[in-house]
Amino acid sequence: MSDSDQTSSWNDYLGSHTRYSELGFSIDTSRMDIPSNYADSLSSEISRAYAGLKSIEAGEIMNPDEGRMVGHYWLRNPELAPNDEIKKQITEPIANLKAFAQKIRRGEITTPKGGRFENLLIIGIGGSALGPQFIYEALGAKSPLKTFFFDNTDPAGMDVILHEIITKTHGGLGKTLSLVISKSGGTAETRNGMLEAQSAYESSGIDFGPHAVAVTGDDSKLFNFATDNKFLATFPMEDWVGGRTSVMSTVGLIPAALQGIDIDALLEGAATMDERTRSSNTSQNAAMQLALAWHHAGNGKGEKDMVVLPYKDSLVLFSKYLQQLVMESLGKEHDLDGNTVHQGIAVYGNKGSTDQHAYVQQLRDGVANFFATFIEVRKSREGASVEVDPDTTAGDYLQGFLRGSRSALYESGRKSITISIEEVTPQSIGSLIALFERAVSIYALLVNINAYHQPGVEAGKKAAGMFLALLGQVKKQLNKENRNAVTIASAINANAEDVYHCLTHLSSNGQAEVKHGNNPAEDTFSII
Repeated sequence: MSDSDQTSSWNDYLGSHTRYSELGFSIDTSRMDIPSNYADSLSSEISRAYAGLKSIEAGEIMNPDEGRMVGHYWLRNPELAPNDEIKKQITEPIANLKAFAQKIRRGEITTPKGGRFENLLIIGIGGSALGPQFIYEALGAKSPLKTFFFDNTDPAGMDVILHEIITKTHGGLGKTLSLVISKSGGTAETRNGMLEAQSAYESSGIDFGPHAVAVTGDDSKLFNFATDNKFLATFPMEDWVGGRTSVMSTVGLIPAALQGIDIDALLEGAATMDERTRSSNTSQNAAMQLALAWHHAGNGKGEKDMVVLPYKDSLVLFSKYLQQLVMESLGKEHDLDGNTVHQGIAVYGNKGSTDQHAYVQQLRDGVANFFATFIEVRKSREGASVEVDPDTTAGDYLQGFLRGSRSALYESGRKSITISIEEVTPQSIGSLIALFERAVSIYALLVNINAYHQPGVEAGKKAAGMFLALLGQVKKQLNKENRNAVTIASAINANAEDVYHCLTHLSSNGQAEVKHGNNPAEDTFSII
């Protein structure tokens, strides 16, 4: 590189770099090649975004489909809450959950047999599991409670977790606290996980209720179940907090507090990032810079995927966490004016430098359908490091791989953002979460979509319900006589393919017998 090229590169870096020293944070968009006048070309959209953020924090209805306020920014600064009632809904649960978690950790609240709780089983789905999973993986290494998750309705997966708790932990289920998280209490995956857990406790001769805690809406199905079954405690989950932005609410704070994580520092990091990114100075607003980089990369239409590459093992779940936050928020068919837009940004990733031995090959030489987001953690470890080569540590290699991958991608025309934090702490994790939450809000406002509903998710739930109803009908049609899918479908006026899938499900799970023909049409089924 010539001297002039080096000077140009340095100047590009300085002009595309935003730093918040109090957070040990910086963002560098210089490798996105954003034109210097790009923000000016979107001045009306940017003005709309700034105004929209103010409206969100003021408590205006920002989810028109559901008539809801969007209050996750109040969680780390209750003074922003639009009224005293909502402020109280934030501050009182935090005080209560801190006291509860402290009593659990100190052994003041015990198992029915008088021993300490040693394990924690978190039962949830979506943000009710992803947020706590990410926080635990990032910050829970020294947790006094070994933590497990039911985050799906897969029976085999739950069996694996239960086997590990029962056979590989101190005290098994008898010393396991189960935390059930569901706003409505009717979410099938969470309800199923709770009932599976309850069955496992009872099969071991243990009463479930005195080992359980609920996080749910007032008077929900779960609230009433917890009351009837005498749960240890029930904490509120407000309807102005969406699942994918709930990690700073009771959803994320209760498990974090139980694990001994400094939730005050987590909230402080988020609050500080919120404050810095309220600035209308676009060049110094990291969330706006991030959203504009997304907008430029995908031509405002999500034409490029985002590959998230955190160079730290403890951040391995960050890409998974961001998948829900970004894709559920931005993946929308219509804009707020009803136009068909098919917006969204696909997110995937794992961690560096592991990815360099996996899909970075394609990123470098394959289809240029993405931009990368590197997450740099400047501090390698606590304490001194051994030299793996003369004057070189494993941490030096990790930094070399990050910088090398960034350069190799750029040389091949692949764009990237680099976000840097000093180390992985509750404060820095809080700031990262807040940064991406605000970037999602801003991007949605730039492209005029509703970031806070999820009609596609609801459509999937509806379709699942229809399948389960059909499954019940198919069961009633089974008898000792061998019948094929077409015959049964005709009897109940249903689609033969849908009926066939019901029949194969029943036969695979011991509820029907199948005789295979030459193809699915010739397969016949009967009751066992």
